[in-house]
Amino acid sequence: MVRLRVEFTTEPFDLDEAPAHAVVAREVIQAAELDAVDVGPFGNTAEGAADEVLTAVDALLRRSLAAGATRVSLQVNVIDGAREGEK
Repeated sequence: MVRLRVEFTTEPFDLDEAPAHAVVAREVIQAAELDAVDVGPFGNTAEGAADEVLTAVDALLRRSLAAGATRVSLQVNVIDGAREGEK
């Protein structure tokens, strides 16, 4: 099974109070069926099975943009497991 790690931030930043888009992004990731979730003020990471991570990323993008994010930066990495077609 392929596992993925997603790292993401939403903008604009507000150092005094978490903006609505950041709160929504955190809620999406924490509610998803992922493990190793780490949320913080300057970056967030989560790991899980590929399908769960990709589903969470879709929801993260849609909901955080709807909540006012003007930019979402993310990186997705394969962290283990055979890729499709490899043995």
